[in-house]
Formats: sequence, structure tokens, C-alpha cells
Amino acid sequence: MTTSSTENDGQGMIVNPRPTADNQDWDGDEADRADRLRFEEEQAMIREQSEAHAAAKAGQENKESRR
Repeated sequence: MTTSSTENDGQGMIVNPRPTADNQDWDGDEADRADRLRFEEEQAMIREQSEAHAAAKAGQENKESRR
């Protein structure tokens, strides 16, 4: 038995809904909100590590320039 793409009715396809002009307050489901929160936390951690690395590098360069 063969199935055509019309018989599938989109099953198994990834659908990423986007807010429409009628629904501007769409915020996704709990998983979408959890993903955004995790992403924001990861970005904050990366930013902190980058700033700490830059400060350590500047301190090392300062130390070397005093010699």
C-alpha cells in the first residue's frame, strides 16, 4: 500500500508556530519558555566567563609590563 503526501496530513513534520498579527502575546508552551530560560542562563554564564578571562588576561599583561 502506498501513501501519498496528502494522506500524511503533515504528521511527522516539524512545525514551528510563530505569532501572527492576531496573536502577538503568543509565548509558546512550557518547553519553549524553559528553553529560552536555559539559553539566557547559558549566555549569562558565557558572558561572565568571558569577562573573567579578559580581566585575568589584563592582570597578567599589567604584571608583565611592570617588570
